[in-house]
Amino acid sequence: MRASPLLLVPGLARRSLEEFKRFAKIAIKQEGLTVPAAPYLLLDFRDPSTIETCKTISDADIGGYSQVSLINIPGSDTTPSHARFFGSISTELPINRPHIQRTGYAAWRNRDRRGTIFGKSLWDIDPYTYLGLRVKSDGRKYFVNVQTETIVPTDLHQHRLYTRRAGEWETILIKWSDFVRTNHGVVVEPQMEMLRQKVRTIGIGLIDRIPGPFDLAIERIWATNNPDIDPTWAGKGGGNVGVGVNAEGKTT
Repeated sequence: MRASPLLLVPGLARRSLEEFKRFAKIAIKQEGLTVPAAPYLLLDFRDPSTIETCKTISDADIGGYSQVSLINIPGSDTTPSHARFFGSISTELPINRPHIQRTGYAAWRNRDRRGTIFGKSLWDIDPYTYLGLRVKSDGRKYFVNVQTETIVPTDLHQHRLYTRRAGEWETILIKWSDFVRTNHGVVVEPQMEMLRQKVRTIGIGLIDRIPGPFDLAIERIWATNNPDIDPTWAGKGGGNVGVGVNAEGKTT
């Protein structure tokens, strides 16, 4: 029997096998009928190669002067391997581009995941209640951005990344239902529930437009139903467990 040319594409067979294993695991454990107990890892920056699956975005793409980098920081006895999202925000407008009226932002997100023989690679986080993030913040105003497979590709679902102690590792939980639909940073009406069965990208942005340096460490991002974080899952960095806060200032 001759192998299908499609399966000979480098990496496609491996990705398809991993997707098949995930489907089989769901079927065996009947996770479609019960609430998954284990967390679902989405982005793991303890693996240095995860950086290559992500991209940065800033006003420099339209001629602005903000600087942004996303690099891997190797782990140590006291600090886990993680991604460092850092740079400097500038609100200076580009010269000779009068149509550009707003700058002062930087962000990162994962690139569109490569497909399998089952189609596009999308995250199905519908069975989960929370988005979990293990981060160390400088205290600036970051937002978590989630993009789904919708008819309006510029739509994002956003939520403020509330941290409690700058400079310390924290585990932050945000309810998926608390994300707000936006377009180019503006809240969209009517609000629509996130298409949680088809999540394309996840990332973090800084849009406070305060000039100066920023620095955020990210160890991993996952979906979970368990608000009581297992310390072995939360990571080696120690620190605190936080929760998201919605637009009304109520703890979620």
